[in-house]
Parts: sequence; structure tokens; C-alpha cells
Amino acid sequence: MTKLFSIIAVAIIATSVVSCGHSAEDKAKLEEQAKHTADSIAAATELAGAINQATDTTAAPAAAETATPAAEAHGHEAHGGH
Repeated sequence: MTKLFSIIAVAIIATSVVSCGHSAEDKAKLEEQAKHTADSIAAATELAGAINQATDTTAAPAAAETATPAAEAHGHEAHGGH
């Protein structure tokens, strides 16, 4: 009886050691998911950079265009009053 329990215990321990860890299929899925996540982060970072660049180039001319008519309006008022 003791020998039977010893054999069962060794079988359970051996099975648990072999079953620990990820299988090759699980590892491949995890690596693919990690690659997909990294690609998504890279694409989002690139998009954010493009948006920042686009807003930086459009913000400067818009500010200059609004400043020009305001300066002209003040200039005409000053000359028209004299």
C-alpha cells in the first residue's frame, strides 16, 4: 500500500512539473499578441506626432492672419480720427 502511494505521489509530482509553464502554442500566441501591441503603440505614437506637427504648422499662420487685420483696423481708426 505504501509503495502504491509512493508511485501515485511520484506520478502527480512528475505531471505537475511537466504541466507547469506555457505550452509552445501559448508562447507563440503571447509573442504574437506582444508584437501586435507594440505595433499598435508605435502606430499611435506616429499618429500623435503627425497630429502635433500638423497643428504646429497650422497654428502659426492662423495667429499671424488674425493679428494682421486687427493691426490694420487699429491703424485705420487712428488715421480716420484726425
